[in-house]
Amino acid sequence: MRMKLKMILLCAYLLASVGAWSQTNPKNSCRIVGDRLVFTYNLNWTESQKKEFIDLFDIDSAVITNIEKGTKEFTVNGVAWKSNKISASVFEFSMPLNEGSAIQQTRDNITLEPNIKYTFEEGVIFSNYGVNYFDGESAFTYKNGVAHFFLPDYDYAKRVYISGSFNAWSTIKTPMQKIENGWVVSIKLQPGKYTYKYIVDGRWMHDPNNKQREKNEHGSYNSVVYCYNHKFTLNAFPNAQKVMLAGSFNNWNPNELRLKKSENGWEISMFLREGTHAYKYIVDNIWVLDPANKDIRPDGRGNINSFIGIGNLFIFKLKGYLNADRVYLAGNFNAWNDKELLMKKTEEGWILPYNLATGNFEYKFIVDGKWITDPDNPNTIGSGEYINSILAINPNYKFKLIGFFDAQSVSVSGSFNGWNRDGYKMKKTSEGWELLIYLKPGKHTYKFIVDGKWILDPGNKLWEQNEFGTGNSVVWINP
Repeated sequence: MRMKLKMILLCAYLLASVGAWSQTNPKNSCRIVGDRLVFTYNLNWTESQKKEFIDLFDIDSAVITNIEKGTKEFTVNGVAWKSNKISASVFEFSMPLNEGSAIQQTRDNITLEPNIKYTFEEGVIFSNYGVNYFDGESAFTYKNGVAHFFLPDYDYAKRVYISGSFNAWSTIKTPMQKIENGWVVSIKLQPGKYTYKYIVDGRWMHDPNNKQREKNEHGSYNSVVYCYNHKFTLNAFPNAQKVMLAGSFNNWNPNELRLKKSENGWEISMFLREGTHAYKYIVDNIWVLDPANKDIRPDGRGNINSFIGIGNLFIFKLKGYLNADRVYLAGNFNAWNDKELLMKKTEEGWILPYNLATGNFEYKFIVDGKWITDPDNPNTIGSGEYINSILAINPNYKFKLIGFFDAQSVSVSGSFNGWNRDGYKMKKTSEGWELLIYLKPGKHTYKFIVDGKWILDPGNKLWEQNEFGTGNSVVWINP
């Protein structure tokens, strides 16, 4: 039996509306009682109502047949049902919300509350890096932006679906195709991390050929897969016994990422988050630079590392300061290392190209040892001596506060910056104040700070109460 998400949502609604339930309406015929999912079925329904009920809750016809026969306990597709006759024409029947059922999995991913709150993972899940560990190369492949999943065996199965963060954990959106020795599906995905499970005739299961899995917030496990965007290759040391990779992306763990031997040396494919990463190879326990990569830098601690950049290339510029001997760039993107990113002197000032991921970053320039904010960037965070410049890569939202022209300072603070008491400084415009920023998909709460006074956004009708009784403005960002 397939269970549709909308069935659960409807049940959740019914939980919040006790008394509104009516057995005469197929749409109001499902509820959750304790650990069981309970349906009400009326033999006097019209054929169209019966069809609506079956389609709405995706009830197997064998279940209906048993109910109409008056069978009190029966099993269909491994699910144990109980039926009870309420009147001459009305039956109640139920199934357990136990581990291994479609219902359980759905409960893993939604929270049943009166307002039907979703906690679905959407699309790509944040990760710095990742590699796959499958039994057999055919279990999963990723090429030209298309992920190919293969579930071998299960010849007896009638229907197999794949559900995961890439399809909002839909139970019906992504069916798999039956082939001679298993089930396959191809999905167009961008590089990154995803979680998923298979649904074999209504039963949820991990990918038996995938060793990568992680516990979810409800105590069960999801399989984890990475769609790769980079391959490290070391065309040297063919006689080495073991070659490992370590870098800033995995906190320089020397025992995690082992390269495979290739025709010309060694290689490892992986997902690597956009940004700039330092790395080294470890050949038979000896740390070495990448001989094929000319981009090397000292880290200010006596080491020299190879560097790789993926994604958005941003050019940091500092005008003037031509009498300075050295200018460094430091920020939260390099753990504020003040001796790593040496800028290049030009006729107008100093520049440094640097790859950054989509997001918000704080930074400063260090001119002959003196830390300064970017004089050409009005967006800052902090106050007094503790001010940093703010940079948004691929901003997707603009905070706007109309008016308040007499204000000396306006900033915005919220859940996206840890409710920093100083907030992100906003730029004054002809209409008021504004700030371009990147916000992750989902819900964010915020307030404006006008000359030290915290206020709701007067241009946003959406707000919610807070623990202080003063309310917070709310903004939702779509995936």
